[in-house]
Amino acid sequence: MHRGMSDRKRIGIFGWGLVAPKSPNLDAFETNLARSDSWLSPFEGYGPSNFLVGYPDFDFETYHAWFDERFPPAKFGQLKDKMGPMVQYAIGSFIQSLSQNEGIEQYLQSLGTQCHVYVGTGLGEITVQHEQSLAYERAIHRWNEFWAAPERCAPLRAHMDGERDVAAPPDPEELPIGSEAWIDAKRAWETFWTSKSDALREYLREAAEVQSEPVPPSSGSGKLGTIRQKLNRIRALNKKWGCPEEPWSAVSPNLLWNIANIPAAQISMIGRINGPSFAPIAACASFGIAAKMAVDAINLGEAKAVVIGMTDPPPHPVVISAFYNANVLSADADVSRPLTGLKGTHVAGGSCVWIVGDADELMAQGFKPLGMELVGIGTSSDAHHIITPSKGGPQLAMKAAMKEVQAADVTTWDMHATATPGDATEIEHSLELLHPDVIFTARKGTFGHGMSVGGGWELTAQHLGMVRGRLYPVALTEGELHADVAVHSAKFVQLEGCDVNPSGYTGKLSMGIGGINSCVISRPWDPQYLEEKTASRETAGTTS
Repeated sequence: MHRGMSDRKRIGIFGWGLVAPKSPNLDAFETNLARSDSWLSPFEGYGPSNFLVGYPDFDFETYHAWFDERFPPAKFGQLKDKMGPMVQYAIGSFIQSLSQNEGIEQYLQSLGTQCHVYVGTGLGEITVQHEQSLAYERAIHRWNEFWAAPERCAPLRAHMDGERDVAAPPDPEELPIGSEAWIDAKRAWETFWTSKSDALREYLREAAEVQSEPVPPSSGSGKLGTIRQKLNRIRALNKKWGCPEEPWSAVSPNLLWNIANIPAAQISMIGRINGPSFAPIAACASFGIAAKMAVDAINLGEAKAVVIGMTDPPPHPVVISAFYNANVLSADADVSRPLTGLKGTHVAGGSCVWIVGDADELMAQGFKPLGMELVGIGTSSDAHHIITPSKGGPQLAMKAAMKEVQAADVTTWDMHATATPGDATEIEHSLELLHPDVIFTARKGTFGHGMSVGGGWELTAQHLGMVRGRLYPVALTEGELHADVAVHSAKFVQLEGCDVNPSGYTGKLSMGIGGINSCVISRPWDPQYLEEKTASRETAGTTS
């Protein structure tokens, strides 16, 4: 029995799955953890560059048969065509999470609104957003160029004939063709005269007549037929005017199908889960935040099981640029390992999904817990700075998570550690609350930094190692420690990995952009508790 925890429900993990660099599934992830090498690879988004990133190893086709067993044949194709990689990673991880306990898929469905889904993202689906933004930019330039032509804009003809419009921007013809100034001026010029185009106003009047036709008071094919007729008439109108595609027709609805809550929504749909599904978003602290929300919902009796997780898109040039200009990204074509050169981190993408639940309830159904028991989760905000962690904020989360745990009981601690100068202060501030013999791990040099999913990977690695009584290796040697880190005389897992007390508590701290923190405390399951639950279930089965 945990100190002071008799009035709380015991929370276990009953399914998990992930997608990570060089790891399309949990088995590959665990195999790779046994080695101390990095899973990073050169970033190709700019062509040649000096960035290393964590590309997810993933093929959505792997899950085709799973869908064919449960849904009409078109379902898989719809998801493949409409969902971006962020959503597909989450779907794959969720399907994996159903495989460790036979029957849990049907059990989650049977819970009705008492099974929740909290799956979020750090960056959102930047892949789809960028693709559709480019489609819009191309379309709006073509559109403005067409309607701003003198033959379609009487005010421009008057302007050119000497009736000057004083509000008009400078004529780009007065600038060197092809220069940046010319490009900016040309866009401003065309935007201005498009807004005054008399031909465009006539086109819009005719288009409004087409769009104003009401949908008939029927259902199904009648409504769809009306929509198709309108689209055909708009195409005919465009052909009549000879104009390009409207900019409002250039952006795919896939932009909507990949907003932040869609990973959770898709999991609810393919899992046929009726409880609330939404996206907790807390940058790098997101996984711990989702876990805290799940534990709270279970303890309040609002849920018996919760699917939690995070998912991030593959590394993208826009994201790399933002991280670089935030001065937190390594750019020397070599692996930047936490606690060493403090050169910056590496962007990575992928997902991690857990099924957590009331251990008594789920074990009574015959399901076996995985990893360790979740015994305390703390959250906090720095209320200080958007990217530089404070001392007090993370410590508040640690204290809340360790409220029922003695510092001496915590045998290993996984750091947020982004290979930036913050690593040294994180060690210093953590040691103020931990036992000096605690063993630290820092794995972002292994698989990179997923904005929201990194904490999930790190927690999963911690749980997988602890249940075997051994912490997986980290690419680190004592002599490589940065001087600002070494001065604190902390103990770190290195190239060989290390054995660990199989009954000790573990901690995991995550610190997110915006100053949000989460801390998760876990411990291996008490064998006596597991035996009692197994025996009581078998007795109940014999009695029935």
